[in-house]
Amino acid sequence: MKAIFAAVSALLLSVALMTSAVATPVDTYEFKSVDNQKRALDLAHSLRCPQCQNQNLIDSNSPVAQDLRLEVYQMVDAGKADAEIIEFMTSRYGEFVLYKPKMEAKTYVLWLGPIGLLLIGLMIGFVFVRKQRISNVVEQDISAEDQAELDKLLKRDGK
Repeated sequence: MKAIFAAVSALLLSVALMTSAVATPVDTYEFKSVDNQKRALDLAHSLRCPQCQNQNLIDSNSPVAQDLRLEVYQMVDAGKADAEIIEFMTSRYGEFVLYKPKMEAKTYVLWLGPIGLLLIGLMIGFVFVRKQRISNVVEQDISAEDQAELDKLLKRDGK
């Protein structure tokens, strides 16, 4: 029994050690100031990884994201303005790297599309509700003679 316990313990210990060795490395950069560090992190959060497509540069572990993080950090430490860094990234990777694209003619659909879809949905809902109300109003009370004839017809169909 002790041999089984020792084997299981050794197995669990080796699995624990293997999983800790697979952990992803953490980027550590030395900045000239805390402000530079904050700016670099904010910029890296606002830029999309070109390889992962749905993660920002901070969240992505791809080699491309690591290179771009380093590039952003170095440019910030070199004293470049945020606009210059964003311009460099967009000239190199296109508007895709921006999570919030600029308001231009080619991005109107992106910015105004959700509002348009919401308005279309509201119009469809309004028309639907209006038709329901009109159909409820059209139903009128029938006369006693018509009701008797209707009951007579329904009794025949029921037999």
